[in-house]
Amino acid sequence: MRSHLLNDTTAESYRRSVTEGVERVARKLATTRGPFTGVTPAELAPVIDAVDLDKPLGDASAALDELEDVYLRDAVYFHHPRYLGHLNCPVVIPAVLGEAVLSAVNSSLDTWDQSAGGTLIERKLIDWTTARIGLGPLADGIFTSGGTQSNLQALLLAREEAGTADLSKLRIFSSECSHFSVQKSATLLGLGRESVISIPVDRNKRMQSVVLAAELETCRAEGLVPMAIVATAGTTDFGSIDPLPEIAALAEEYGAWMHVDAAYGCGLLASLKRRHLLDGIEHADSVTVDYHKSFFQPVSSSAVLVRDRAALRHATYHADYLNPRRTIAEQIPNQVDKSLQTTRRFDALKLWMTLRVMGADGVGELFDEVCDLAAAGHDLLAADPRYDVVVEPQLSTLVYRYVPEAVTSPAEIDRANLYARKALFASGEAVVAGTKVDGRQYLKFTLLNPETTVSDIAAVLDLIAGHAEQYLGENLVHA
Repeated sequence: MRSHLLNDTTAESYRRSVTEGVERVARKLATTRGPFTGVTPAELAPVIDAVDLDKPLGDASAALDELEDVYLRDAVYFHHPRYLGHLNCPVVIPAVLGEAVLSAVNSSLDTWDQSAGGTLIERKLIDWTTARIGLGPLADGIFTSGGTQSNLQALLLAREEAGTADLSKLRIFSSECSHFSVQKSATLLGLGRESVISIPVDRNKRMQSVVLAAELETCRAEGLVPMAIVATAGTTDFGSIDPLPEIAALAEEYGAWMHVDAAYGCGLLASLKRRHLLDGIEHADSVTVDYHKSFFQPVSSSAVLVRDRAALRHATYHADYLNPRRTIAEQIPNQVDKSLQTTRRFDALKLWMTLRVMGADGVGELFDEVCDLAAAGHDLLAADPRYDVVVEPQLSTLVYRYVPEAVTSPAEIDRANLYARKALFASGEAVVAGTKVDGRQYLKFTLLNPETTVSDIAAVLDLIAGHAEQYLGENLVHA
């Protein structure tokens, strides 16, 4: 069994096995004709259930053969131009190269004596990102598993900085379109969902700062504590960006921690055309960024950044076996002192390789392409009488609804849109997402692939209309 350990004696076996795996994935990417096969859980579950994990195959080639049946054949491929579903991006090759390196070396980024150069690379990337945001000389941060963890840590810091022992008095303000992790974090932090005050949005799905101001004043009048305001720079459903300068001014006036959830919109930090959309983010106390959304990185690659590194002390615990207190005086850079995690992958290497090969302008150019595509897609939808489009995009998301001319029942239109999405997914020809707007069923394009074209969008709209019309036609026949 020692022959399977990666070390100096097995380096050649490692090279052969990984090369074979890479070649198989490369062939799959080159021959994939759709984003999905349409396989159902009922069809795939028996194939995986039949695998006896107590009877190893003993051979990497045989395991890769089996993997074709249990995973590769039916995976959802985000690189395909007709994957238009969730906030999943195709990934850039330098980042995948970084993934291969970090997995093999397997550094753990919790302490210096486990990571050395990896620690300094991660710190350099944090400094690079905070400089792009404009957080100032005292800024710092840490890589995380994703936006949910980043939001949780930011709100943990906000809770502690509020300095209020009575948690029942703390309030968090976020828009009705903010990420669900705000409510989830409030629960995990012992505040309860009722501590989150939902602020309505305007017609462009941006937080209404006038209503926010009124709610903050009510909060203060009732003797409650405005713990945090969460502004979203790129909502999941609409890609909308809250009015950051106005929110920053209110946060300062009422002494609230300002957190900007830029998990989606962080790609604007590299944009050559749209960086101004993030104006005001430099006033934030903390910021969430997901490089694995708009920097075209493999999952996971994310971070939480703070204006004042001293706030990170609220996540610091010391263990004699890991990061004893003496290491502070010795100026040993242990990243675990800033993190909610202990053992942590060297995910920063993927972004490092991307910047060293492509540069930030290269990433920004890709993100600008998908934002341009969304603008063109909006024009297409707005001119198509079959569809109602909700809002003009600021980023790369389009929310729309098929509206047949002859059907007036909103509930029936809801069912037709839901059916069309499911039928399209089952066909494997394209993948789109869905959501609800004012209680009605809508569809969603999340455009993160620069290889997607306006022609792809037009073709998928025709497919959706066809499925919806089929559903409505069958229902009329049965009626």
